[in-house]
Amino acid sequence: MVELALTGLQQRGLVDLDDERKAAMVTNLLVVLCSDHDAQPVVNTGTLYN
Repeated sequence: MVELALTGLQQRGLVDLDDERKAAMVTNLLVVLCSDHDAQPVVNTGTLYN
């Protein structure tokens, strides 16, 4: 499911992820898919990247 999501996003030209951001996306998607709780929205107020 995660691979299909990443492939779909790239094919549609919606995102262009480097390897580090792709790994973060995979982690986040797997957490949501494997969790026994509902997903909670998170507001990103900054970035680690310049």
